[in-house]
Amino acid sequence: MKILFIGDIIGKLGRKVTAQVLPDLKKKFSPDLIIANGENSAHGYGITEKIYKELLEMGIEAVTMGNHMWDKKELIANIDKFPLVTRPANFPEENPGKDHLIVEKKGKKIAIVNLVGRTFMKCLDCPFQAIKKLLPKLLKETNIIIVDIHAEATSEKCAMGWFLDGDVSAVVGTHTHVMTADDRILPSGTAYISDIGMAGAHNSIIGMNKDQILKRFTTQMPEKFEPTDTGPGIFNAVLIEIDDRTGRAKKIEKIQKVLAG
Repeated sequence: MKILFIGDIIGKLGRKVTAQVLPDLKKKFSPDLIIANGENSAHGYGITEKIYKELLEMGIEAVTMGNHMWDKKELIANIDKFPLVTRPANFPEENPGKDHLIVEKKGKKIAIVNLVGRTFMKCLDCPFQAIKKLLPKLLKETNIIIVDIHAEATSEKCAMGWFLDGDVSAVVGTHTHVMTADDRILPSGTAYISDIGMAGAHNSIIGMNKDQILKRFTTQMPEKFEPTDTGPGIFNAVLIEIDDRTGRAKKIEKIQKVLAG
């Protein structure tokens, strides 16, 4: 089982880059399932129905989210129109939407879980307790489980990797938009990386307009952050190979491409 997981897709340029790169990746790797983090796909903040459909048309088959889950109010009102979107499982139970996805490929079920970290982020339910509670339910259906931990602190993501080693197929980090170099298979067979990175503007600060962010840092004055939609693009993803009999990962490979403007 080959799973291609794309990092945070940032705005219009991130979507454009993804659409450009995916056809070649499909030919080269023949992934069985393509997952992407889409919480920044609508101009950096949330997702819309139009953009959700655009992602599906590219070949993306499941979408994880994060702290910007509800930035676009239409998602709250029309969550049933987003059947392949999973919200973070440690959001309060009263939140609409699915706390996990189950998709079927090659006659095998694959579970996809999204969690949000708490360190340096908004206070939420404990992601460790949330996945601990959800795991027995998932294991009744499948031994192939992919967890997206959308978190700020590398230490919290790393802790989640060790917490779930041997219980899930992969723990991948999103949210910081910078690909890390710690991809590995943990001792009990779980693929891990602290952050997959992003699809977005290469000449930016985490996909956003660098001048706006520099102004915030240098002046400490309020400044709106908007994605950079011009110039060269960058595409980050990981390809995870899983033994579909055991659910254990065999390989994790980073994919990084820079496209001319």
